[in-house]
Amino acid sequence: MNKIKTFLFFSVVLFFFTGCASTEKTPQVRNVILMIGDGMGLYHPYAAYTANKGSLAIYERTQAVGLAKTIAANNYITDSAAAGTAIACGVKTNNGMLGVLPDTSAVKSMLEYAADHGLSTGMVVACELTHATPAAFVAHVGGRSENDHIALDLARSKINVAIGGGRKFFEDRADAKNLTDSMKAKGFRVAYTIDEVKIVQEGNLLGLLAEVSPELYPARGELLPEGVKSAINILNKNKKGFFLMVEGSQIDWAAHANHQENVVHEMLDFDRAVKIACDFAEQDGNTLVIITADHETGGMTITRGNLERGSLSLDFSSTGHTGVPVPVYTYGPGSEKFTGIYENTEFLPKVLELLRIKR
Repeated sequence: MNKIKTFLFFSVVLFFFTGCASTEKTPQVRNVILMIGDGMGLYHPYAAYTANKGSLAIYERTQAVGLAKTIAANNYITDSAAAGTAIACGVKTNNGMLGVLPDTSAVKSMLEYAADHGLSTGMVVACELTHATPAAFVAHVGGRSENDHIALDLARSKINVAIGGGRKFFEDRADAKNLTDSMKAKGFRVAYTIDEVKIVQEGNLLGLLAEVSPELYPARGELLPEGVKSAINILNKNKKGFFLMVEGSQIDWAAHANHQENVVHEMLDFDRAVKIACDFAEQDGNTLVIITADHETGGMTITRGNLERGSLSLDFSSTGHTGVPVPVYTYGPGSEKFTGIYENTEFLPKVLELLRIKR
């Protein structure tokens, strides 16, 4: 009888503790950092990993992996505008279109949803702020080359921090408007160098760090990782949370040029920004980091490599975009939702669900 009582006692205790463990709440997502390596396929980060002698934050820090399909509404091979719109707005559109359906009706982006929900929002990019991928998060235009219109949409948006190039589209416009003046009137600090960016600790910030596009790395310096660090510091002042989009823009440009050294430089620069995001997410506990691409560029593969020496040889089958799925790496609460193979339109509903925002 005593043995039976003892068994029952420990069974109850085990059930109690197992039940407590099973009802333990997972951390809620308060902040989302979406990082887009423009043109980054599966081989681009592995090339950087090899050149860096077997070290890459994307591989070492992330917890889950998936694949996103990239076909545009009107073309098997997407461009950055259609792919950026799919990621940002959750819809397929035609190549060249930004923040609109093929019939040109406007659709809301995850940055706009986040801002309307009271979250702070920002973007940090290694290209002009009016370029296709960042534009997909703030603009609604039928043509990706409409830089003045895109800049006007950004200036009118609810974004809190914008760091990149493209000063001429804000200050040297065909309509003679100076958008930096109007943004200053809305309470924005305007910075023209990364050192000026780093001074700003709170409030709203517009960083225009190049006339059009910043230079290739390393000539542009630490614009991307330092910009990400500054943006996180500012946006995190909002206790409701924040949404930040980061683009390693010139991975794509290096791959278009089939330039091995520049691909590696741009990937490692992007990876340093990834490390900063993951370091913050690890310390914060309520931040989801998503690392993906809009499309693959260059049809790139690795034909030879040596991890000990950090040497490799790349081969390219194209100077354009290709149609292969792109990787999705995630870190933080909600990472498991991004495993599997899915359309690039699935980013928006997944992010909104984790942020508890109704579409």
